[in-house]
Amino acid sequence: MHAPKIMLVAGEASGDLNGAYLAKEILRKRPQARLFGMGGDLMKEANVRLLYNPTSISTLGFIEALKSAQILRRVLLRLGEIVDRQQPDVVVLIDFPGFNMRFAEILKRKGIPCVYYFSPSAWAWGKDRANKVAETVNKVISIFPFEYEVYKEAGADVEYVGHPLLDIVPARLAIETAKANLGLDEAQPIVAVLPGSRRQEIKGLLPIMLKSVRILQKAVPDIKAVIPAAHASALEEIKRITSDSDIDTMVVSGQAHEVLNAAEVALIANGTAVLEAALLDVPQVVIYRTSYSTYFAAKMILKIPRVALPNIICDDEIVPELLQNEAVPEKIGAELTKLWQPEARKRMLRDYTAMRERLGESGAISRAAQLVIEAAEAEMRLKKAGS
Repeated sequence: MHAPKIMLVAGEASGDLNGAYLAKEILRKRPQARLFGMGGDLMKEANVRLLYNPTSISTLGFIEALKSAQILRRVLLRLGEIVDRQQPDVVVLIDFPGFNMRFAEILKRKGIPCVYYFSPSAWAWGKDRANKVAETVNKVISIFPFEYEVYKEAGADVEYVGHPLLDIVPARLAIETAKANLGLDEAQPIVAVLPGSRRQEIKGLLPIMLKSVRILQKAVPDIKAVIPAAHASALEEIKRITSDSDIDTMVVSGQAHEVLNAAEVALIANGTAVLEAALLDVPQVVIYRTSYSTYFAAKMILKIPRVALPNIICDDEIVPELLQNEAVPEKIGAELTKLWQPEARKRMLRDYTAMRERLGESGAISRAAQLVIEAAEAEMRLKKAGS
């Protein structure tokens, strides 16, 4: 039997991170496996041979580029050609649902087994999305127990593994150590500001976040905002925006966990980083704004009352989330100021403990890798029997 050929497809920074950890674990279990596909630098460093690197499409970023239907078709066509040439035993789709669901349909037509890791949020968008996934992919690897139930009901072949962040997020460092590691003054209070990884998010949210920190400054005069940039283009945009601000800021490349460890509080654009902050026991305020057309369309479709992952997991608002018209500096600054009060901090930390208990046990990446390997090896046996 030949070495398993596994294709991984990711498009955003979080997908690249999760793809890299998955790849490392697959190779630990099956060192002879051949991994290739689409992703970023982290997947490349994890020994995934990138036959297609989306970052080459546009300096504005892959997400913005894919708003062009022409570019979307071109990328899908290119990946289809790679599949025809390489004939992978299994393709692993990682998050990125707007793109990956289209690719899943192509894979189904070609008869290539497909596993979805970080699958579309059917628990948020309703049964139609779950049904579509169930019809299109061969297996769903579920990271939330409530997600598992939705996909099971839709008839998907789904397995719950737990959340990979329990394996990825390091143990909380002492705040003094974390500050020293970043060259920060141990006595200076820090607010971690995470405006997202996409340029459009940074451009829309970071100015609001900096104005919010200015309001916090009234209660904490010597506050410093530390901002980690997910990648080079994000770093460039963050530096451009902060250069016009009178807030004491420090911009670093990557090191999001280090920055969160060094912070007394965090202000975060809704996304995976919100859950990371919760796992690191950092009190936080969550915000998000998008175009009004996108927001109202989402409001019509969304089946859940909250959007921040800790709140969804606990089915309660354990972290304040300020969205759209609520995401204004006055309200955000007031919520950040509240988190300087000991009782508010203690309450949030207690809620974080309850949230962790609902996420299950560590080892999710190992379990996910095993499911991918089993899918690949099952296909290899079918190919051998049919030859």
